[in-house]
Amino acid sequence: MATEESPIHSLNATVKFLATIFYIIVVVSFDKYDLSGLIIMVLYPVLMFQISGTSIGRCLYKLRIVLPLVCAVGLFNPFLDKTPMLCIGGVTISGGVISMITLMLKGVFCVTASYILVATTPFDRICAALRKLHVPGFVVTLLLLTYRYISVMMEEVSVMTDAYMLRAPRQKGVQKSAWGSFLGQLLLRSMDRAEELYSSMKLRGFSGEFLYADLGKCKAADYVFLIASVAVFIAMRYIDIASMMGGMVV
Repeated sequence: MATEESPIHSLNATVKFLATIFYIIVVVSFDKYDLSGLIIMVLYPVLMFQISGTSIGRCLYKLRIVLPLVCAVGLFNPFLDKTPMLCIGGVTISGGVISMITLMLKGVFCVTASYILVATTPFDRICAALRKLHVPGFVVTLLLLTYRYISVMMEEVSVMTDAYMLRAPRQKGVQKSAWGSFLGQLLLRSMDRAEELYSSMKLRGFSGEFLYADLGKCKAADYVFLIASVAVFIAMRYIDIASMMGGMVV
């Protein structure tokens, strides 16, 4: 997905990373009861999806495990905060319900913005942007190796699962009694594989720092995108656009 072509894909990785971080900071800064102000922040991911050509349905599918966990953060708020805040059609809505919805939207917006960044930027360029922003090299190297070699660990899991199923063909999945030994064997096999990979990297001249992708110089479009994004985010934060639009309609 990150190798496709669009105006968003062509932007400098550092600019997109900074815009995403600033967007997340602005989203998190909203008060837990400021639902009307927060809703307008949905415009950024929606516009990014449309301009980049990224599928919203594919995003929801990829995040199908993460989003429910994010939304579960504020489930207990209605039981902890029962202060009446609104009354719609005779139904009283407590502050806990509003704060729950606000927390859910914050989590969904932040995760979606991060997904758009990864979906429109190769991970090597994201790591190069982190180094350009003076993030410690060992942190960036750890992220890059985790991203590159998590598939290797999944291959080890697949091999071990196949071996287990061949020895227990009538069982459905790995039995709970075997989880401890299964994870222990996975840890040992992963450590052995990591040693082999590190040895191969050393033989190829690895000295603790990768040669990251060349980001190139920022173009005028990059600066325009960053400045416009920051300006719009600040305006959304301090101007209740949703309430203004609702007042105009009324």
